[in-house]
Amino acid sequence: MNARTTRTLAAALSLTAALAISGCSSDGKDSPTGAGSGSGDKPKLSVSGGYMPEPVNEEMAGAFMVIKNDSKTADRLTAVTSTLSDDLQIHETKNQKMQQVQSMDVPANGELKLERGGNHVMFMGLKNTPKVGDKVTVELRFEKSDPVKVELDVKERTYKARTSTPTDGTDH
Repeated sequence: MNARTTRTLAAALSLTAALAISGCSSDGKDSPTGAGSGSGDKPKLSVSGGYMPEPVNEEMAGAFMVIKNDSKTADRLTAVTSTLSDDLQIHETKNQKMQQVQSMDVPANGELKLERGGNHVMFMGLKNTPKVGDKVTVELRFEKSDPVKVELDVKERTYKARTSTPTDGTDH
């Protein structure tokens, strides 16, 4: 193996380890951020449970959230931007393999879950390493809806978000 192959292999292994450490889930908190609340044909989107596990290093980090569409018009997540990185990617996970995709569907009257072990947003080449308690702002861009700004809470690396909503009306 030459030095370039070794570096590429090391980066791939580092990515795999970071993803295994930071895995994916949704949060029980609802902190909706609306988009497309104007004209009749635009989907009505909200985002809840956004978080980022504390990155291991400045090479990469994952972001997770639920994008809910409360309208009869489907949409597509087409891009994510942030001041934390110039290279944000939308990743899908199929058969335990992660791959970058150009967009993801947000179904009409449905939701797109970006969660540990599944579909997610990937930050590549961080400009700094956020710590637990920090907030990271991202802007989600869609095919039809206006952009949505979301604040991600930086959580512990082992954080497991709630996957169900409490039935007693309180956040736990």
